[in-house]
Amino acid sequence: MAQANISYSEKYYDDVFEYRHVVLPPEIASLLPKGRLLSEAEWRGLGVQQSRGWVHYAIHRPEPHIMLFRRPKNYGQPQPTIPTANGTEVHVQ
Repeated sequence: MAQANISYSEKYYDDVFEYRHVVLPPEIASLLPKGRLLSEAEWRGLGVQQSRGWVHYAIHRPEPHIMLFRRPKNYGQPQPTIPTANGTEVHVQ
């Protein structure tokens, strides 16, 4: 159920997460359950299309038609590693 009238923000960031918000048109917003966050399957079922890793993390009560999403910064990118003396690798934060 792809929806051309769903609006997607640019991404914005803090030290830990990248964020974006999605604005639903009234006909889709009326289908949102009241007072709870949606699973990925649920928001995709409404027609929201995003790459992997996004989580519906908050409800903006004054404007429930705006869905708030976040995911860890650098999601899906390989993390740098350092080889150790015993042949294993340690992930660098």
